[in-house]
Order: sequence, then C-alpha cells, then structure tokens
Amino acid sequence: MSLSIDNISALYNTNNVSENTNKLEETLKSDFSGASDDKLMEVCKDFESYFTEQMFKAMQKMIPESDDDTSSYTKQIQDYYKEQMVQVMAENSTEGQGLGIAQTLYEQMKRNYNL
Repeated sequence: MSLSIDNISALYNTNNVSENTNKLEETLKSDFSGASDDKLMEVCKDFESYFTEQMFKAMQKMIPESDDDTSSYTKQIQDYYKEQMVQVMAENSTEGQGLGIAQTLYEQMKRNYNL
C-alpha cells in the first residue's frame, strides 16, 4: 500500500481539526470549581484562541481563489503553511488584552463557580 501526498495532507488536516476540537471539548467538560485562577485563565485563553482561529478560517473562505497554474503538490504545501499561520496568529491574538473574550469568560466562570 502506498501513501501519496494527497492522503497525507488529508490525514493531517482531518486529525489536526478533530484533535483541536476534541481537546477543547474535553477541557470544557471539566469541573473547574477547584481550579486556580491561572488554570481558569489558561482555559479561557485556549477557548479564545480556538474561537479566533475559526473566525480567521471563515474569513479566509471569503477570499476568492486565484486561477493560477500551481500544481496540487504546491497547493497542498501552501494550504499546510496557511493552516499553521492561522493557528499561530490565533494563539498570538490572545496575548495581552486579546479580543477580551477570555477575560469576559474568566469573570463569568469565577461567578459561576463562586471563586
């Protein structure tokens, strides 16, 4: 059985998305009633990063595809690095003030868990 670049790319994209989603779902199912302030803020920043990443991906879909003559291999490489860039941009956007989603979520969770 041989594995082509197409198969590897498809596996990477599927596993990466489902891995991030599964990690977020497991984290959100956790009981944070005994969590420290730092752990709670970390979870809130992870959520903001995931939300921002999804927003960036939705915005990218709005950009029309060009009709250049690139090979499928080149397109896959471009897609891979574009995906990596979006993830890094989303993670970096939560540094400092971020969008404020993490802070708002953090304050709400503190009220809900009486921390």
